[in-house]
Amino acid sequence: MPGLRIFRTPKNQQFDYKPRYWDPKKEEMEERRRQLEELRSGGVEGVKARISSGFRRGGGYGTDTRLRQRQVMRSNVILIGVVVMLLVISYLLLQVYLPQIEEFLQ
Repeated sequence: MPGLRIFRTPKNQQFDYKPRYWDPKKEEMEERRRQLEELRSGGVEGVKARISSGFRRGGGYGTDTRLRQRQVMRSNVILIGVVVMLLVISYLLLQVYLPQIEEFLQ
């Protein structure tokens, strides 16, 4: 009779758990390093990474101040070039058409 049981008790559930060492500081540092490499890389992916990181941080250029300086310098050079071109064109137009305008007014 010992082999016949009406109520069978379940066996304990066994887990195969192996604890692993996890360093959150190291993982965070590696993530930041990867993001900086993406930001500094050229091309479409670098631009996408800069835009998305800017949205996450709340705008701005963050720690990449060289990029901001280059963009400001480029914008200033383009602006100065446009102003110089407009001055040259207006000077030439005045040299050519000013005598005709003076005759028309008299």
